[in-house]
Amino acid sequence: MARFELKLPKMGESVAEATVTNWLKNVGDTIEADEAVLEIATDKVDSEVPSEVDGTLVEILFQVDDVVQVGQTLAVIETDGDVSVATPAPAAVEEAAPAAVAEVEKTVVAAKEATETVIESSGDRFYSPLVKNIASQEGISQAELDAIPGTGKDGRVTKNDILGYLESRGVAPAAQTAAPAKTAEPAPAVKKPATSKPATPVSVNGEDEIIEMTRMGKLIAHHMVESVSTSAHVQSFVECDVTNIWNWRKKVKAAYEKREGEKLTFTPIFMEAVAKALKDFPLMNISVDGDKIIKRKNINLGMAAALPDGNLIVPVIKNADQLNLVGMSKAVNDLANRARNNQLKPDEIQGGTYTVTNVGTFGSVMGTPIINQPQVGILALGAIRKVPAVIETPEGDFIGIRYKMFLSHSYDHRVVNGALGGQFVKAVADYLEAWDVNREI
Repeated sequence: MARFELKLPKMGESVAEATVTNWLKNVGDTIEADEAVLEIATDKVDSEVPSEVDGTLVEILFQVDDVVQVGQTLAVIETDGDVSVATPAPAAVEEAAPAAVAEVEKTVVAAKEATETVIESSGDRFYSPLVKNIASQEGISQAELDAIPGTGKDGRVTKNDILGYLESRGVAPAAQTAAPAKTAEPAPAVKKPATSKPATPVSVNGEDEIIEMTRMGKLIAHHMVESVSTSAHVQSFVECDVTNIWNWRKKVKAAYEKREGEKLTFTPIFMEAVAKALKDFPLMNISVDGDKIIKRKNINLGMAAALPDGNLIVPVIKNADQLNLVGMSKAVNDLANRARNNQLKPDEIQGGTYTVTNVGTFGSVMGTPIINQPQVGILALGAIRKVPAVIETPEGDFIGIRYKMFLSHSYDHRVVNGALGGQFVKAVADYLEAWDVNREI
């Protein structure tokens, strides 16, 4: 018999941890390869962790609501085959070279000296490894930790609980790890989490209903506040005549649906125009890293999609500039459908370089969207309206009925000036207005 460690897999760029939301298997259950063992949630998406081997679940190392780092062992599965062993055999330790053993002992001693406080789960209260590490690094005693109110399941202390406690007592995380070299100079400002800001008291009477925010709702709220505090948001607006697109789509949509088996919406048409404009203005396809600008090679378009619970998720169309309209349409429909059914994979919501959101779906004429960090721009598509407009012809100007919409461009004024931000959104409008009504699809 061998013991296999089921580890938290890497789930894409910038995802370093996940929260255990549900165990699908219990200790003693038989598991087949590729069968889901537990459900996890990141700040981006919910997902399942499958087993890589056949066997029996013999040990669960994390409980529901615990935060797990990528690469940490979630559970141990006992198998009949030869797989990765969960713990080293005693003989292997005995046969280790003396120099290696000495090095390990030095590392252990150094680790003990660096950690003055040893935190343990006490009584009926369980602390995740992450919470224990933070408490040890920040010098929180066992008694102190036991007194912190927990907002997790069954009163469990979460990462946000302990970080909020540190802020309330005036100690920022990792602030005590080193003393400043010069006491005469003021210490650098520490960015505090949004949750640490004292909230204005809200009165509640007997007729009011209190609704707990969902996990995703809390994460979205945090990201929105963080984005506003990070980027200097500026907006540019352009009105765009999409009469040619309206008439063209009306002409081809029935044949397209019959041929491809799915609907042709306006969204892929707009995404194609945005991808073209990003190729024309590559300095809109960037990110900011401190004092450096990262110019992205690939054009990966994020597409904000509404979920049934009212939250939003942003699946990403990778290398959008390389897709023709049929390919773009299929990518848009596929991602939108799987987003609504909570079937997106973690990698499908990572790596976006620019985002598009369709506020017109809900009837809004225009909007001022918040930038999806670490990007520097986001485009809001307003509702298409039938309006009277001046039509210029060689014979003179006339009043006619046209289909028009507003394009609202929010951009980061730290690195994108008004000229670039305005030229980019105007280029998108120009591509849409120049649509060929005879185009084949």
